[in-house]
Amino acid sequence: MNRFLPLFLLILCNCNTKTVEKDYITKHQEALSYCKENGFNDNYYFLIDLSLHSGKNRFFVYDFKEVKITNQNLVTHGACDHFSVNLNKYKTAKFSDKIDSHCSMKGKFKIGKRDYSSWGINVKYWLYGLEVTNKSAVDRVVVLHSWSKVSNKEIAPDYSPLSWGCPAVSDVFMKKLDVKLQGSKKPVLLWIVD
Repeated sequence: MNRFLPLFLLILCNCNTKTVEKDYITKHQEALSYCKENGFNDNYYFLIDLSLHSGKNRFFVYDFKEVKITNQNLVTHGACDHFSVNLNKYKTAKFSDKIDSHCSMKGKFKIGKRDYSSWGINVKYWLYGLEVTNKSAVDRVVVLHSWSKVSNKEIAPDYSPLSWGCPAVSDVFMKKLDVKLQGSKKPVLLWIVD
């Protein structure tokens, strides 16, 4: 019997899963250290990987205690200079910290005050950039919010709509995040990578 058959069967059985998880072990370890050193919530954090297709789950809630992703969903990326045309055709995220760029920003953010939003479920969370790549988040009003146009399930090969730089999620997913964030006694870390 071929010794690679069990491996082939394992790969075959897993090919229908919706999102193939990348290896984020180093990111999770760095995030936990950062949270402990800076007084952030050390039970969980949010990781957004904008290198993934926007029609696939790429917003991850990672539980440090359970050592696993406990929830995941779609998230938008910024339109940059393409917001006046077909917003679904720009497949990859570009990054800029400049005011009025409408681009996504990379790096670690502190999730701040809960506030009213005119989008989605009418809840937004202010994002405070913690690195040179995202220091203008407050000035740009780049916030975590929901948007009714964002699907609550994977839609690839289609793409999620583009935002003006905000990480926008589905209304259903935002309700879950809102419960977690309201229950946290310490600031929560959101980390956008590519």
